[in-house]
Amino acid sequence: MPTTESKLQGPKGWSFPDDPADIRLALLAKIDGLKETLEAGVDEGEQNSTLPSGVVDALYDAGLFAIKLPRELGGAEADLVTQMEVIEALSRIEPSAGWCTMIGATGIGLIGAHLPDEAISQIFPGGSVPRSAGAFMPMGKAETVDGGYLVNGRWSFASGIRHSHWLSAGALVVKDGKTTDEYIRAVFPTSDAVIHDNWDVAGLKGTGSCDFSVSGLFVPQEFTYPRAAAEPKRGGSLYRLGWPGFVAYEHAAFALGVGRRALDVIVAEAGAKIRGMQPSRLASRPSFQKSLGECDLRLKAARTLVIHLLEEAWDQASQGVIPGPQLQGEMRSSATFATSVALDVVTTAFRYGGGSALYTTSVLQRCLRDLNAAAQHLMVSDSAYENHGQFMLDIPDADPMG
Repeated sequence: MPTTESKLQGPKGWSFPDDPADIRLALLAKIDGLKETLEAGVDEGEQNSTLPSGVVDALYDAGLFAIKLPRELGGAEADLVTQMEVIEALSRIEPSAGWCTMIGATGIGLIGAHLPDEAISQIFPGGSVPRSAGAFMPMGKAETVDGGYLVNGRWSFASGIRHSHWLSAGALVVKDGKTTDEYIRAVFPTSDAVIHDNWDVAGLKGTGSCDFSVSGLFVPQEFTYPRAAAEPKRGGSLYRLGWPGFVAYEHAAFALGVGRRALDVIVAEAGAKIRGMQPSRLASRPSFQKSLGECDLRLKAARTLVIHLLEEAWDQASQGVIPGPQLQGEMRSSATFATSVALDVVTTAFRYGGGSALYTTSVLQRCLRDLNAAAQHLMVSDSAYENHGQFMLDIPDADPMG
């Protein structure tokens, strides 16, 4: 398995405007300029099970991994709707690139916002900005020792790990030989971990989401932070969204982007595609026209719902209020809903694509595989609907991530 060269760089060429609207326009313009590069790397990414180095460098140079990084560390610290549009636009072009960008941006954003200065000076030497990967589930154990923790564990689904410099991993703290329910995130160099070459999958093949493990790794206290950290050490409203508010919308953005791409493709093919024993153009069929209109409206409706909730959460965070558990639950369940809608749209487009959609050269089959893979993620599982319903019923101790 080839590895991607990971040379640490500074944010050369990054110049994020001060005005949020200008940040949005600048980032989306960068994506427009990357379209050819992203599309050219698709086959190589699938063959090697990781993004090509040229694609990674292009995303980095455009500042897209920095959309969630505090401004004082060179990032864009973009608002929620801007971030959603960035991930949506990337995923509409190349799903694996969109997925790796959202994971990488989240990882380095959390590190930049929550680690103390002692760690930041080592992770961001001379103002350079590294690339990050990791796993959020607490699959590891962190035994308390003088000055920090001894960390052990194996974590799955570390998207983009082969082009990362630093990893963050969820772990439960062990005190006096007993595992507690205290959940921390430990941050350490990628070179300290073993990467397991096990990303042999049906969808999102280009994300390189391999397992990684460490054994008896000492992680200093200053390179850890609690998952539920209420106040960031740097940065503003973005880092007061709480959990899962900081990440749920990314999954909606990804799904909506892939769903829209599938619809783009079948619309482009419909005028020339001939189907049936009594041949007729797909575009002339009333059944297709009905499905097309319905798919378009359902995608737009799901997108509008997600944006409505993001704006509500952003308003609260901007006032220094962490969005409450019910709104957190709604943000997560809206991402599940958007994913479900997008899956229906992609499946419909694939079916209308006919036999030609089966070939690996077809964008439709890739959209079908990639979105089905993304829908397996815990963040957009059906449990989100259960949690949503629990809040509606005023069930005590309802948890948006229950």
